[in-house]
Amino acid sequence: MVENKSQTKERQKLSIPPAAIVIVLALAVGLGCFYYLNRAASQPPAPPPPLTGDARTYVRNGFLPISHVEMQAHESYLKQSIVEITGNVGNTGNRVIASAVIYCVFYDPNQQVVLRERVAIVKGRLAPGETKPFRLAFDSVPESWNQVLPQIVIAAIDFS
Repeated sequence: MVENKSQTKERQKLSIPPAAIVIVLALAVGLGCFYYLNRAASQPPAPPPPLTGDARTYVRNGFLPISHVEMQAHESYLKQSIVEITGNVGNTGNRVIASAVIYCVFYDPNQQVVLRERVAIVKGRLAPGETKPFRLAFDSVPESWNQVLPQIVIAAIDFS
């Protein structure tokens, strides 16, 4: 009987309180979630899809001309530089365009890209033979920009 009492005392000394187990498990789950979310947030977003075959053919054939492009730069009330690009986009093809998106690529004096921004120039419907004006405002162009009209590249066309 003496041995049973000593074994019971040893077991009581070695037992871990249930609250400590719960706290350790909660910390482990919390750290695991933090690691997963931090890793997911640090990955860059997926690039937008390239032009579809129909859209590429439409652009290559010159059915989406961009004309009368002008650029103005002015200062906002918050003393921030605003670059504004205006122009017209036409549809000389035979398909109705639901939306069109372009990339505006700004360069520095060494022809290095300092800003590449994706913006919509057609929102809504652009019927065959129709021309619509567009206005794009950029407030985040770096000061290292070479002050030249940015390169405009068709990024996406959706047909209706």
